[in-house]
Amino acid sequence: MEEEQNGGRFDVIILGASGFTGKYVLREALKFLGAPSSPLKSIAIAGRSPQKLTQALEWASRPNPPPTIPILPADTADPSSLRALCARAALLLNCAGPFRLHGEPVVAACAAAGCDYLDIAGEPEFMERVEAAHHERAAETGALVVSACGFDSVPAELGAMFNSRQWVGPAAPNRVEAYVALESEKRIVGNFATYESAVLGVASAHKLQQLRRSRPRKPRPMIPGPPPSKGETIEKQKKIGLWAVKLPSADSIVVRRTLAILTENPHGLPGLNESPEMVEKRDAFWSSVKPAHFGVKIGSKSLLGILRIIMVGVFIGLFGSIGLGRWLLLKFPSIFSLGWFRKNGPSEEEVESASFKMWFVGHGFSNESIASQGYTKPDMEIITRVMGPEVGYLTTPIILIQCALILLSQRNNLPKGGVYPPGIVFGPTDLQERLQQNGISFDIISKSTISS
Repeated sequence: MEEEQNGGRFDVIILGASGFTGKYVLREALKFLGAPSSPLKSIAIAGRSPQKLTQALEWASRPNPPPTIPILPADTADPSSLRALCARAALLLNCAGPFRLHGEPVVAACAAAGCDYLDIAGEPEFMERVEAAHHERAAETGALVVSACGFDSVPAELGAMFNSRQWVGPAAPNRVEAYVALESEKRIVGNFATYESAVLGVASAHKLQQLRRSRPRKPRPMIPGPPPSKGETIEKQKKIGLWAVKLPSADSIVVRRTLAILTENPHGLPGLNESPEMVEKRDAFWSSVKPAHFGVKIGSKSLLGILRIIMVGVFIGLFGSIGLGRWLLLKFPSIFSLGWFRKNGPSEEEVESASFKMWFVGHGFSNESIASQGYTKPDMEIITRVMGPEVGYLTTPIILIQCALILLSQRNNLPKGGVYPPGIVFGPTDLQERLQQNGISFDIISKSTISS
């Protein structure tokens, strides 16, 4: 066995591999285990129930017999079990959410042990809390900790950068608005853990505000032109054929975190032991990324679809802040989400029939000097798009495993350690190309002049 040759260590350990998303992550990882030119040579899965993990391995291996993969005991409430995992892993993939309840002990163990860590969290309070608590320790031990390595928030990060890089000087963007549209030939059914995280996010919103007030203000990038107006609550985006409403997701927060780090480090973050060629590539990449105001909206082809989204948001906002309300929301998810979420998740057929499109509508100036001369109305528009399969069970595992493969094969080109958002770490790598090779496309839709 490969792990025996490496003193009982594994390239990757997947924590929470028996969960709804975890088993799809395991299935995606098995595609690359031991494959020619793949850096993934050994893997283990971990969690509380060996029986459920065995069943997940059998499911993920179909139609082939399951490979011999070690199953390791681990519980996020048992620090000693997490220390034991970190001692045996080069990289830990955490799929055990909700992360605000179960994630921080795992990050703490990895930061203490110098074990690299990726997760699929989309929970701002968790991400900012672990950055505040564990960044210095992780930087010291060489543990690279990166959250939001799934649909939250890599398509937003790479998609915003992809749009930004189309603004070739002297042109410059002022704002980029992302519009997320979920599509399905059957019905759209979300992961209960995503719904649970949204409900708990409302409950802990005050904690996030307290945390931000207690920390130094992040630097803000210089963006040509004025900040965008709030606009209408419900927008009709004619160019892409969608009705849209603002989406309070992690994406805009994660993108802003990357831009804040980039403001302090205009050439990006230096690698652990990167080659001169990689230094040059990193400098060239970040010099082509132009900061812009960024926001996210969820879109629907019909106004009725948007009204339905607003109603679900109202339910979560009203009931999520009180104990009895949260109990009702979590006890009856199908009722309060109007059928979008259920405890047993979607069927395999519903997963296979679903897809997403994420449009990036950028407004800016054909010449950056126009904005500095006091002309505040953008005169140029660039529309790009990221498109891929179902978001929670297909796109998220694809992204997480490709991030893992990059980390295993290009570790010297990545930062030594610390807690970071995915964009600042993986932006200069070949992640976008890898995603394109695995069913997630990046396209330029149009470049046009905006008439006054």
